[in-house]
Amino acid sequence: MPIKIPSRLPAFDVLRNEGVMVLDEELASRQDIRPLRIALLNLMPKKIQTENQFARLIGATPLQIELSLIRMSDHQARNTAAEHMESFYRPFEEMKAEKFDGLIITGAPIEHLEFDEVTYWDELREVMEWTQTNIHSTFGVCWGGMAMINHFHGVKKHILPDKAFGCFRHRNLAPASPYLRGFSDDCTVPVSRWTEMRQDEVNAHAGLTTLLGSDEVGPCLIEDPAHRALYVFNHFEYDRDTLKQEYDRDVENGVPINVPCNYYPEDDPSRTPVNRWRSHAHLLYGNWINEIYQTTPFDMNEIGH
Repeated sequence: MPIKIPSRLPAFDVLRNEGVMVLDEELASRQDIRPLRIALLNLMPKKIQTENQFARLIGATPLQIELSLIRMSDHQARNTAAEHMESFYRPFEEMKAEKFDGLIITGAPIEHLEFDEVTYWDELREVMEWTQTNIHSTFGVCWGGMAMINHFHGVKKHILPDKAFGCFRHRNLAPASPYLRGFSDDCTVPVSRWTEMRQDEVNAHAGLTTLLGSDEVGPCLIEDPAHRALYVFNHFEYDRDTLKQEYDRDVENGVPINVPCNYYPEDDPSRTPVNRWRSHAHLLYGNWINEIYQTTPFDMNEIGH
């Protein structure tokens, strides 16, 4: 089954050209099944790029997915056309009464701020509480995951002396986890952050299980069953050239930045990088979607009970 998204959303043509099955609203309405309702709270500045990345991963399963895009109610996007935001996004305030099988909360380039210094922190806290009554399973990504684990458990993020930047090997710490079905003993994951969560502070909370971790860059993927949530602090969803775009941007702006490690062949930025994480990205998000499908109530009114 394909992913259901508006035919005018840029991701529609991008995914169709990549061979991902996509349905517009008219065709989807003819299928007599209940699609999985997945929402994306997109906090990233490059909205369209982020839409494409996550739609690609959740749309590559045998299930029909209905994707909804959410924005913070009072926060105005500065890097995406107002017409795009108006056409495809709904503010959280308008969606509070709805229920979803899954929610992805993305990262945001604001990790240098304390959580309570973020302009939309109060509303995001409301979103996180809303996940406990209206969402069956939530996936917090990078800063979004850090925000969730801080909100629910008080685990703090710590500023790094140097940016963790590049592709790092991570160990599979829970091979029997349904979220890691098909994973190798280790895998490469793109990392791009100035902050870290510390493993000993995560371990202090008995209800949290670290599924993937690295000796170099710390915990990567954490399961929080009590809150029906996963937290990933790194970027399985990145395209092959996303780290390159970030590196080129910083070089152009004169920002001190190291060449992303283990990314370019022979660490040479003049050469084309190689994507070595795509298969594990599809496994992770496919496993998450499958776990939702296996456990979510058919009657959406029962979600959160």
